[in-house]
Amino acid sequence: MEFGKVNSDQVKDIDFTLPEDGAQTLKVLNEAQSDHKTEVFIGCAKWGRKEWVGLIYPPKTKEADFLDEYAKHFNAIELNAAYYQIPSIESVRKWRKKALDNTPGNFLFCPKFPKIISHDQRLTGSEQSTAEYLKAVAEFGDTLGACFLQLSESFGVKNLPVLSDYLKFLPASLNVFVELRHEQWFADPVVRQKVFELFTATKKGAVITDVSGRRDLVHMEVTVPEVFIRFIGNGIAHKKSDFARIEQWGERLRLWQEKGLQKIYFFLHQHDELDTPLLAAHTVKVFNEQLGLDMPAISLQPTLFD
Repeated sequence: MEFGKVNSDQVKDIDFTLPEDGAQTLKVLNEAQSDHKTEVFIGCAKWGRKEWVGLIYPPKTKEADFLDEYAKHFNAIELNAAYYQIPSIESVRKWRKKALDNTPGNFLFCPKFPKIISHDQRLTGSEQSTAEYLKAVAEFGDTLGACFLQLSESFGVKNLPVLSDYLKFLPASLNVFVELRHEQWFADPVVRQKVFELFTATKKGAVITDVSGRRDLVHMEVTVPEVFIRFIGNGIAHKKSDFARIEQWGERLRLWQEKGLQKIYFFLHQHDELDTPLLAAHTVKVFNEQLGLDMPAISLQPTLFD
């Protein structure tokens, strides 16, 4: 993942402190529920990582079996593959079966909206493409989690009416989270308020992207009582920093849980995905401690990252 990447020597100069809760968060999460347990789903963007063979996938695991092994460690996937092509009904059914056959508990697919909708058509005239996408993802059935609409860096505030129309066009029952990337969405306080209020009014979530080079995307606006967080680490050379950032998230999510947060999607990325499972293992450990969970630990081969 290249978005928001900075040079390795710049990482030490970045302030990774999480900002205060946004205005919309204060409106949406306002009920104290100290004994509430939030549903938590942790995963990556892809299961097809050859680098994970011998790390979390058994030696000599075939590519056809990667999802089977992935589902033994994670309970969700940010399904990036759907961005490049609307998956076939047959593929969705196959993926669903593999996940259900191998996960120790619940498993959710969070399919990304296809590029043709978000970037090529820019949400305009995309009724047919959207219908095809919705028909495909409906086959996930009870394994369908939040759908992830990532808008381009060039999709700016002048497109607010287009975004509003599209969100209202989508089925009200569809769980959708939107990632905004254009800097204007966050720089103008009036626009910022309007777009996050729109998300709440249409019952759509706002993706929070924690990446080094774009700290404005850590907006801390919770627009529905669920969160979809994309955490991008800086690799093994910055393990200490990345782990500390995860611990900060554990603390914040605990506070949000106490205020009624119902569900957490937490997806881990790296610019080099080799050691993403290491980051995921620490995330599970921290969230178990901070949120009172009992998620199974991710099994890593010892000494690989010592």
